[in-house]
Amino acid sequence: MSVSTVAADQVVCAPLSVLGRDVTVPLVTGGEVTYAALDYAASAPALQRVWDDVAAYAPYYGSVHRGAGYLSQLSTDLFENARRTVREFLDCRADDQLIFTRSTTDSLNLLAAALPDGCQVFVFETEHHASLLPWRDAQVTYLNAPRTPGQAVTTLREALAARDPEGPALVCVTGASNVTGELWPVRELAGVAHAHGARIVLDAAQLAPHHPVSVQDLDVDWVAFSGHKLYAPFGSGVLAGRADWLREADPYLAGGGASRKVTRRTDGGVDVEWHDTAARHEAGSPNVIGAYSIAAACKALTEAGFESLVAREQRLIDTVRAGLAEVPEVRVLSLFGDDAPRVGVISFVVEGWNSSHFAAALSAEYGIGVRDGLFCAHPLVRTLLGSDPQTQGECGAPEAAPGEKSLNAIRVSFGAGTPDEHVERFVGAVKELVRDGARWQYRTEDGRCVPAV
Repeated sequence: MSVSTVAADQVVCAPLSVLGRDVTVPLVTGGEVTYAALDYAASAPALQRVWDDVAAYAPYYGSVHRGAGYLSQLSTDLFENARRTVREFLDCRADDQLIFTRSTTDSLNLLAAALPDGCQVFVFETEHHASLLPWRDAQVTYLNAPRTPGQAVTTLREALAARDPEGPALVCVTGASNVTGELWPVRELAGVAHAHGARIVLDAAQLAPHHPVSVQDLDVDWVAFSGHKLYAPFGSGVLAGRADWLREADPYLAGGGASRKVTRRTDGGVDVEWHDTAARHEAGSPNVIGAYSIAAACKALTEAGFESLVAREQRLIDTVRAGLAEVPEVRVLSLFGDDAPRVGVISFVVEGWNSSHFAAALSAEYGIGVRDGLFCAHPLVRTLLGSDPQTQGECGAPEAAPGEKSLNAIRVSFGAGTPDEHVERFVGAVKELVRDGARWQYRTEDGRCVPAV
């Protein structure tokens, strides 16, 4: 695989300190319990280190690239230093651009808007919607879900070999699935793309919080990820990579900051000279706190050491998978099989249970937060479930009758801030719910599953 795992005997670290670690929540059965946040794949809790860094900066907040005052100059330096820090975290090439965006979705839509005319896009149906859907204005080839990493490489090679070799092409691939947690053969796919004259963008939203991501080592052309999955709040994301397509495209947003010079013409119109740096696609006042929080998270993860973080997470993965394997009614969803390297993201269904009700019971009766639904990866989850592609699939969807296939799935996800106790509580709760049933009845209300009164 392209991203190596760590030996089982690697020294593991304690969980990193995150916000909310001591929050208690009420149980429907009475009393309170410390909340077990096991939905990291949606949004990871903020690192305490990140929050402290942002709080220390907050009194000095000022406009970025806009003023001569001390606070403006300080904020500008902080913003550009954050850009350098994230570049180092991603091991970017010297001439790569790094653009701060709102999210992974925003980053990939920005790249989609910058595609050259006639660009062909190749994307597996297994992608999150953030990387599956932005290419609607391009010629898109959707590739079937592979069942092995080798099959993924072969499928892409055959698709690229059949394309028009004259025009530009882009491959979009995830680094780690937000449904199964499985690692994808990114370096091998990049090699195939480049061998056929195509470029490749890596959706690292689920990979970057768990493994080091090197643009140069993986040989990808662009990488995108979100701060809120990297233990950094405030709604920022990153797109980093080759500058040429970005420099030649119209600005993603037109406005101040993207423009170098604006003049009126004699006919009453306006002429604009746009920047050719990252500023070209960063119009408006930037989210300096969001950028700074991403940089702070990058520093914290780097200093903690990915080898020890990966080793500890692997132990948690082993605990969850071993516990679920002891429950015959549980089926874990997988593309590449039990032995595939993976991050701390595991989806499953429970025979005889509506997945939304099972997730609601974990929350209401045990204080455990997981996710149920199709995880913004509808084609992939439906393929894994074998369900009708026309079926709706988030919480609030039509319920499966006992004995029928579940219409959605349950996802547990965790990372560097997850205490062992939370994982152990989850495993015990699953076993108890399957053995004894829920202690409460549940119903669907406004798209949510809640205890029935």
